[in-house]
Amino acid sequence: MYKAVWARLSALVCRVRVRAARGDAGMVTSEYAMGIVAAVGFAVLLYQVVTSEVVAAQLQAIVKRALSAGA
Repeated sequence: MYKAVWARLSALVCRVRVRAARGDAGMVTSEYAMGIVAAVGFAVLLYQVVTSEVVAAQLQAIVKRALSAGA
């Protein structure tokens, strides 16, 4: 029984070592797609925040303060 367990364990370790040595060459197409979807979602959210009236008013106030600071 121990020999069978040891054989399976050593086979598993061998497979793990082969996979680790091979490494990951890069992302697959589905990972690229999910990355693009996440990036577009973040861009839309950022656009909504920056173009909101509250943020626009605050940015205008900051610019006005910066321009009037030298006068």
